[in-house]
Amino acid sequence: MDVLTGQTARHHTGDPPSSDNLPSSPAALLRAHRWLIGLILLALIVRLATLGAYPVMDTTEARYAEIARKMVETGDWVTPQYKYGVAFWSKPPLSTWITAIAYLGLGVSEFAARLPSLLACLLVAWMTFRLAARKGGVETGLLATVVLVTTPLYFVAAGAVMTDAVLVLGTTLSMAGFWEAMTRTGRPARLWGYGFFLGLAIGLLAKGPVGIVLTLVPVGAWALWKGDAREVWKRLPWVSGLVLTIALAIPWYVLAEQRTPGFLEYFLIGEHWRRFTESGWKGDMFGHAHSHPRGTIWLFAVAATLPWCVLWVALLLQQWRAGGRRAAAPSDDGWREYVWLWVLTPAVFFTFAGNILPTYVLPGLPAFALLVAATWAAADKNGLLAAALRFAALTIPIIAVLGVLFVLPGLALTRSHQALVAEYYAKRESDAQRLVYLGEAPQSAEFYARGKVITVPDAADLERYLQDAPRDFFALTGTQLRALPAIRMRLTPLARFGPYTLLQETRPGASATP
Repeated sequence: MDVLTGQTARHHTGDPPSSDNLPSSPAALLRAHRWLIGLILLALIVRLATLGAYPVMDTTEARYAEIARKMVETGDWVTPQYKYGVAFWSKPPLSTWITAIAYLGLGVSEFAARLPSLLACLLVAWMTFRLAARKGGVETGLLATVVLVTTPLYFVAAGAVMTDAVLVLGTTLSMAGFWEAMTRTGRPARLWGYGFFLGLAIGLLAKGPVGIVLTLVPVGAWALWKGDAREVWKRLPWVSGLVLTIALAIPWYVLAEQRTPGFLEYFLIGEHWRRFTESGWKGDMFGHAHSHPRGTIWLFAVAATLPWCVLWVALLLQQWRAGGRRAAAPSDDGWREYVWLWVLTPAVFFTFAGNILPTYVLPGLPAFALLVAATWAAADKNGLLAAALRFAALTIPIIAVLGVLFVLPGLALTRSHQALVAEYYAKRESDAQRLVYLGEAPQSAEFYARGKVITVPDAADLERYLQDAPRDFFALTGTQLRALPAIRMRLTPLARFGPYTLLQETRPGASATP
């Protein structure tokens, strides 16, 4: 018996019986597992309904939403632009391309900006369901899907404008494709083998070489552990598959370097080496380093998977106390070991990195869901712990609704300039009146003003806009206003939005409002 799945283990070179344990019909699936399907649909509906319910936030969301908007506006699909004429070298453009396509079809909006992440995460959830269902049956597949879509970090990523959702799509496709190619025969095995290489191309175009590392490390470790390197070579179309990966991904890298020389050095050396080896790396041209003590990635992993990680440990303890004290033997087909390598690779890889983000654990979450689901499927369905598991599945959608209703409105004032830009458009009397920022304007301001904001580096340049004819608008922080008392006396405050105040030039002959 395979301890992870509770099913008879099959050697990885054989085909699974019973039509892959998938349901005979949608009606039968619905009747047998209404509550699980209901939880999945609830999470999907809440996530879909909230995509456009709040503004894009600085810095990450607004940055990628605005870069995609500029791509549509300029028609330059090769070079993502951080500012007009300034190439964005931090990430490849696949996520930007997909967002830009969404803009072309749906118009520029928060909903269109976030929709690609949701679609990518839905594809990942489908692959996770499929893998779990093949090993443990439909119920295990649904349990894995419930765990995945209600894991906090995954739920957030499914509705956030960032590159990570597409990266996870690539890594999951490669991991699923590899396993399917190793456990199937004939045409399906070959197609999934090409899926492995397609996933590598997606990773390269979503985030770069890190996508390949997060795939090849667990796959390579598993092949070495099983002693099946020759079988791996036989079962995957390595030559034509690598040609596919290169043909899909490498041309953009060549074009990017030709258009903006220096890109490859910054991206490969700076973003993929110095960022992780130098704590507090100062070379980031488009943001700032996220310095944390080495090993913090494990704390991020725990926080990202609450409450499931706690309940999973409780399930394991329950099973151990019920008589499962004997250590599990390795499974014949290596499935359990494969999933463990998959889930651990992101955390282990980034353990010694000096600059990390919580999203770095995302590629391991599908494997985490597979492990939790296998344990949950074997648990007592009527106990207190089972009730806690069901309650946990409801927690994330409920928290999301409460957050959108009560938390995000206040957060939007400090993390987005949607309201400030809307006030500017409502108060201006002609298109000649400009919105001016001292220093770099937040990218949410660029996004909502459709790029029509002015940034000035210092007070002398600010003075120039005070002296010409239009009665312009100014967005200044409290610190900037206190440092410029003479300019402050010539402006009338209109409204305050977090640390920023929107002001307008005082009419000639009138005095500024205190």
